[in-house]
Amino acid sequence: MAVSSPFGSSVKRREDPRLMTGGGHFTDDIRLPGLLSLKILRSPHAHARIKSIDTSAARAMPGVVAVYTGADLVDLLAPVPCAWQPKNSEMKVPEYRALAVDTVRYVGDGVAAVVANDAYTARDALAAIDVQYETLPVVVQQLSAMEPGAPQLYENVSNNVAFHFHLEGGDLDAAFRNADLTFSQRLVNQRLIPNAMETRGAVASYQRGSNELTLWCTTQNPHIVRLLMSLTTGIPETKIRVMSQDIGGGFGSKIAMQSGEMIATVISKDLERPVKWFEDRSENYLSTTHGRDHVDDIEVAAMNDGRVVGLKVTAYANMGAYLSTAGPGIPTWLFTVTQSGAYDIRNVSSDVYGVLTNTTPTEA
Repeated sequence: MAVSSPFGSSVKRREDPRLMTGGGHFTDDIRLPGLLSLKILRSPHAHARIKSIDTSAARAMPGVVAVYTGADLVDLLAPVPCAWQPKNSEMKVPEYRALAVDTVRYVGDGVAAVVANDAYTARDALAAIDVQYETLPVVVQQLSAMEPGAPQLYENVSNNVAFHFHLEGGDLDAAFRNADLTFSQRLVNQRLIPNAMETRGAVASYQRGSNELTLWCTTQNPHIVRLLMSLTTGIPETKIRVMSQDIGGGFGSKIAMQSGEMIATVISKDLERPVKWFEDRSENYLSTTHGRDHVDDIEVAAMNDGRVVGLKVTAYANMGAYLSTAGPGIPTWLFTVTQSGAYDIRNVSSDVYGVLTNTTPTEA
């Protein structure tokens, strides 16, 4: 009797019926006794100095439990970690706080956090916070950011270049010298927004007696979140449990640890109550890590028979306002080693410049 093979056969998906019939279990479905709702106030300016934050009206609203600014979290929470820093590049990693302390650097940068008994009250309280800004010059394109006289995001990152990464193989000079023809071209890969059906969110529940944290979150990477959460909060990794259930899509935007997860955790620890943070769709577009945004100058050496014998790429990667958790690894090790694709190109050279601009940080 012939045994049918799955190869070339039409195989019905088995994971859909549970989700189609309402059997999915998402982070927003978590309900805990005494659960508080967290909402984050985000900057309307791409670059501005924070002159003052008046939270008194928000704190006085019925149902509001607490209001936090960036200054309130400095001693409670370490900066957002940049966990992937390629060793064969000179990197400058600026401080990235979960809530901005003195300067905002992109539209959507977190400024303050409200914790209330329900999401509606928390959202209303955001509107009651009075933030006074001094706007600063803005630069949003990587090539413009590298020009002399361009607005500088950080004093210690000259020309807004956070890193220069180089990788090569073969003898590129010989390939171009002996080629039948050469040509060059500029390729632009536009910025994009990962658009999962479920926005980012988390439920943090800290138990002071045992110093244990249970974190439900919309992550594609629970083990890395556990490690980084330990580094930023001081809770031992062995005391942290990260639960990732159905996540409603990710497309790379849920690989990195998010500032919202960090804020929910530290507030749960401070208030000794469980805290839920979830974005709305507009907030998701503004503050979820974006993707791509490359300007690539390529030079090709080829032979008359169609063979490509040399490839040189100079890439300008827009990293946004900060280097996110895995941000530098995307345009370096995940980009340069694949440039020859499936083709037998023996001589390849890549230079990648990671540039900081007043835009949402980029990631996978």
